[in-house]
Amino acid sequence: MNVKNISLVCLALFAKKVFSDCSANIKNQGYPCCSSCIVYYTDGDGKWGVENGTWCGIQDLCDELPTDCPASIRDQGYACCKGCYITYEDESGYWGVENGYWCGISDSCEKPNDPKEQPQPEPEQESKPTSTTVAPPPQTTTTVAPSPQPTERQVQPVVTSKYSSGVSVHDPSVVKYGNKYYIFGSHMDTAYTTDLWKFTKLYTGVDENNKMFTNLFSKSNYGAFRFVGKNSEGGYSVWAPDVMYNKKMKKWVQYFCTSSTSVKSSICYALADKVEGPYTYKDCFIFSGMDSRSVGLTNLKAVTGTEDMNRYYPNNRYSNRVYPNAIDPNVFYDFNGKLWLAYGSWSGGIYMLELNESTGLPIHNINNGENTDKYFGKKIAGGGHQSIEGPYILPYKAVGYYYLFVSYGVLTSNGGYQIRLFRSKNPDGPYTDIGGRQFMGGKNSDFGVKLMGNYNIPGREQAYMAPGHNSVLLDDDGKVLLFYHTRFNDGQEYHEPRIHQLFLNKEGWFCAAPYAYTGETISKTGYSMDDMLGTYKFLFHFHTKVNGDISNLYTITLNKDFTVTGRYTGTWSYDKGTQYMTITIGKIIYSGVFVRQLDEAKSATVTAFTAVANNNDSVWGVRF
Repeated sequence: MNVKNISLVCLALFAKKVFSDCSANIKNQGYPCCSSCIVYYTDGDGKWGVENGTWCGIQDLCDELPTDCPASIRDQGYACCKGCYITYEDESGYWGVENGYWCGISDSCEKPNDPKEQPQPEPEQESKPTSTTVAPPPQTTTTVAPSPQPTERQVQPVVTSKYSSGVSVHDPSVVKYGNKYYIFGSHMDTAYTTDLWKFTKLYTGVDENNKMFTNLFSKSNYGAFRFVGKNSEGGYSVWAPDVMYNKKMKKWVQYFCTSSTSVKSSICYALADKVEGPYTYKDCFIFSGMDSRSVGLTNLKAVTGTEDMNRYYPNNRYSNRVYPNAIDPNVFYDFNGKLWLAYGSWSGGIYMLELNESTGLPIHNINNGENTDKYFGKKIAGGGHQSIEGPYILPYKAVGYYYLFVSYGVLTSNGGYQIRLFRSKNPDGPYTDIGGRQFMGGKNSDFGVKLMGNYNIPGREQAYMAPGHNSVLLDDDGKVLLFYHTRFNDGQEYHEPRIHQLFLNKEGWFCAAPYAYTGETISKTGYSMDDMLGTYKFLFHFHTKVNGDISNLYTITLNKDFTVTGRYTGTWSYDKGTQYMTITIGKIIYSGVFVRQLDEAKSATVTAFTAVANNNDSVWGVRF
């Protein structure tokens, strides 16, 4: 093929582009159609490319291009060539250049044994274009796509990740000892990690073969199940443990729950000399779901001095809209060294009891009253059998707050499971959201900052679904890490643990990093304008959504004049010399931080922002 023929091919491609079109959803956001067919990203709006440092829409004609060039080229985001002229060869295959962009030579084209045997182009078209025209093709599958002009920021390709943490642990509660981070979960599953990326299973299985306990399934005992009995499947349920070191007892204490119905449950404890166990079951000490036939198997009368049937089970039916389901324990020390237990799921809400550090058991030192009960303790959130569960309280002395994390929704993939946040100056509340609202009545979705729900994010084949039942660790280096389980948009109920870093905005509210933790450290002195400006994929976590809806990805641009353009418009700002930022969409101001972190494929360091608003929504943005 001579220069004339090459020119005719390019001219034909250009002419067709002039009369072709790209997605209306992309054009309506103010973005042009691309002149090339290199796809960087695909979402509900269509296929996106990048030219001159700006997002653009892939034209419809690109669907007509061949697709039979090597996968090693296509997987890097390059299109297949229409022609067969070879300009370069590497381990990925044969490359051509059409319309000023690298492309892969179709497998149907005749290949020489040596590319040097191909007719050489005239001087005006060199076999390896310089970076001022086209970037050299990648040398490995992780090398970046063609760069814009040298004065423009190079947009990084979005590499698809199939990241797995390696284990399945539901309701993970974290505790660190030495260089290991342990997560204890429901169904007697336990795992650990040293790199906060991949986990190793330690224990699994609700039976006597699980060596985490020495005596939980002792044939002469079964004390933990004496009240609750077997579940509907004929087995035993052991859920949602929380492990902590009791300084006075000098023991590792595992608080856990056994259950058989949605209300019939008990909170129990076991002791060990080592964090990995084995743990010796001691007793159960809080019961729910009792009636006149089963109350004798509980300690209710021993604690209160009366069975008080009309209070706890009127008409011989447990009052579960008022009193809690005794599961999901979380134990913590307050700023003054007192020990507390938070627990509860749906039913009457989340309750708290002060514990005796010498025994690890409740003191029961409050009287009956509004939102207080001598046996169950003090209600701090929920009630009326609305979804709320998995309480976890992080005492953050440096900030002066106790942060309460809970989960709303149903834990199944499409059940709207999500993480909410409240805070208080006192360990036993009142716990309020950003707007100062305490969830003691009303509709649950109106209360609590929604840190995350179902979402998709660039680089994932499938959306993350039902993230929740989290725990939080203030690590030795001062970083705050969120541990939770998540499901996936795959039609299954398989779940895995994930870890994201949390950051405080300037008002002292946590915001979650968009991507899983890879060791990133936020810059306390802030970021340059070059780091912050540009086009982002953007999503909302709407507080009103407690369902299976997945947060949509939109495209916006943060501009030099501090305007926001694209699908949503508004303004943005940053505090010079800090990580703090705001973004205003409509009349809603979201306050958060910028952070640089690796994407999930660990292929690119992206700029991200994460922010929350006083309407309890949160937003994420990522810029490749």
